[in-house]
Amino acid sequence: MLLDIELKNNTLVVRPSGDLDLGVADHLRETLEDTLNQGQVRNLIFNLAKVSFVDSSGLGVLLGRYRRVTKNGGRVFIVSPQPQVRKVLDLSGLLRIMNEFPSESEALEKIG
Repeated sequence: MLLDIELKNNTLVVRPSGDLDLGVADHLRETLEDTLNQGQVRNLIFNLAKVSFVDSSGLGVLLGRYRRVTKNGGRVFIVSPQPQVRKVLDLSGLLRIMNEFPSESEALEKIG
């Protein structure tokens, strides 16, 4: 998995690519926690356009960061999931608690 992280104002934009599975879940969790611990992040955007697969470990990372960010009044958005990933997100219930947008710019506009 490749991981691109960018801080835009107080929003962390996370752009993973590849599989979000057990093999990368710990690395993703630790990287996000390190960034969130710096205290500049209020909102979180997961751009999943380049994610081809997600399992329960990947869902756990997304849900854990959702809980952390929303506990402090922030919001979490999902952007551009591939159809097979979107189906897993939908079945897991994550799309009921996280807003989905077709593009980063639309998610950032909603935050703004």
